[in-house]
Amino acid sequence: MSVPHCAAMTDTRYARAGLDAVPDPAHRRHGTLRHPPAATGPHILVVDDDPDLRMLLTTFLSLDGFEAEQAADAAAALGAIRLRRPDLVLLDVMMPGRDGLDLLGELRRQGDLPVIMVTARGTEADRVMGLRLGADDYIVKPFSTAEVVARISAVLRRRDGASRPARLEFDDITLDVGTRQLTVRGELVPTTTKEFDLLTFLASSPTRVFTRDQLLDKVWHSSSEWQDPGTVTEHVRRLRHLIEVDPTQPRRIRTVRGVGYSFEP
Repeated sequence: MSVPHCAAMTDTRYARAGLDAVPDPAHRRHGTLRHPPAATGPHILVVDDDPDLRMLLTTFLSLDGFEAEQAADAAAALGAIRLRRPDLVLLDVMMPGRDGLDLLGELRRQGDLPVIMVTARGTEADRVMGLRLGADDYIVKPFSTAEVVARISAVLRRRDGASRPARLEFDDITLDVGTRQLTVRGELVPTTTKEFDLLTFLASSPTRVFTRDQLLDKVWHSSSEWQDPGTVTEHVRRLRHLIEVDPTQPRRIRTVRGVGYSFEP
């Protein structure tokens, strides 16, 4: 999809962006492309039907030390992931054919590959839909490449995680931090990256109340200036459906009205 300040890039606009050369236009026509510059950093897959935006993002990511690969649609993205699992996917929502939300749903059924949605659809309903399907973060076009790099880095830092106990056990709930597995009443329960990180963070400090701003800072490495605090609310709602006997009467994740949330052992 086109983006006002990113699409249809010209030689002059690439120069203003600080790039030494305009990426070869022929490369943009391919469904999947590994970006030429050698990189040893995290492997990022950019999925967007706009060839100029794909090239812009992969170029900047490569210059920032990431290994950037691109795919023009859902089929090309799945093929690239099967060949080599990336560390993170930047996924556009509105693509022709199979859209990004549908692809996100499939990726979540397959595992917890980190996904940041990149879209021109900025309404709260759209953001909530992406988060409900398991997106780790949400970037609205138009955006700066610096913001994209910052958000990717934040998601990858959260994946690495801070030092915590290898195993947290609370009667019918067990969190294996090493294998990132959640067991509830004897059954393994699949989680997204952010769901597991949030639950582990809360469970590591039982009964302590955290505000949504604190959780954005500690779990998302973000702030309410960058990210909607509703992100926390939606992830708490999803966690309750995963671990509570009755999500409408939560016993484990408690809401402290006007303050935030706590985990009850």
